[in-house]
Amino acid sequence: MTAAGRAEQLPGLPRDEGGPVFAEAWEAEAFAMTVALVDDGVFSWSEWSEALGAAITAAQAAGDPDLGDTYYHHWLAALETLCCRKGAVAGPEVDRRQQDWREAYERTPHGQPVLLED
Repeated sequence: MTAAGRAEQLPGLPRDEGGPVFAEAWEAEAFAMTVALVDDGVFSWSEWSEALGAAITAAQAAGDPDLGDTYYHHWLAALETLCCRKGAVAGPEVDRRQQDWREAYERTPHGQPVLLED
């Protein structure tokens, strides 16, 4: 299946006439990681759809007004949850990388790309 065909299977994906639309680069990266993990057989599209739906439902229950501006935050939460559940990454590793990104963001001057130091 083509990437466009896969994108058609994902309800609620922000789109325009050219395809998926991303407000920020990290959203496109999260989308691409999801596609790659499905292609690699880590999880299926149906598993992904269930995980994304659960993340959106949990966010709404916690007070998210569901205006569309937090869609990729839910996407990322679902991706982290599913990767941990499938053993693709351990929870503490996710926490460590989140902290690495937070620190990189905080030390990066405005307008400059955020880079991780490995």
